[in-house]
Amino acid sequence: MIFENMDRIIFAGDSVTDMGSAQPVGEGLFDNMGHGYPRVIESLVTATYPELSIRFTNSGISGNTSKDLLARYERDVLSLNPQWVSICIGINDVWRQFDSPALTDQAVDPVEYEENLRTMIEQAKMVAKGVIVCTPYYMEPNKSDFMRARMQEYVDICERLAEEYGCRFVNFQAVYDKFLQYKHSSLIAWDRVHPNQIGATLMAKEWLSKCGFEYDHTPEA
Repeated sequence: MIFENMDRIIFAGDSVTDMGSAQPVGEGLFDNMGHGYPRVIESLVTATYPELSIRFTNSGISGNTSKDLLARYERDVLSLNPQWVSICIGINDVWRQFDSPALTDQAVDPVEYEENLRTMIEQAKMVAKGVIVCTPYYMEPNKSDFMRARMQEYVDICERLAEEYGCRFVNFQAVYDKFLQYKHSSLIAWDRVHPNQIGATLMAKEWLSKCGFEYDHTPEA
């Protein structure tokens, strides 16, 4: 696994990262980490690698666009001295284009999104050992659906920037595309965005698969 003892991993994002976490930064006991994929990751890593002490921090805030996240990035991510920064942002950048089309200032177009994400990656690489770029997604199997097609543009931006900057790349959209070949999105999220525990587990498994996680890891005696 790529993480080492006493590393701090910060999850930066919107509501699918937040999922009821303490604000503006959640970590530690009780439900401070929320109940989304960061909590599942924390549970699996801690249970499987008990010899390691890794600090997990949830810096997701519901409703954030990439513009909102960038505005608080210094306070909620960079100043916390992370060893790893995981970024998952963009759902609201797209969603606002469809549920609030007249409020153009609340959405973020692909050009601005790429600029915002690029800035976050560059700034994180200045303070952290590594950056993990996770895609936004929309749980819609029909790829010609207007919002699903638009979301793919943002997914492609994530992939391109992750490759350009040598980041770990986690494609949450591809995970859901595969799952929806077998199950309907209502099993995971009625609004096709906010996942239940099944969705959180799918996301956590994919995230960990890009980080060298080994389920059969045996701690040294």
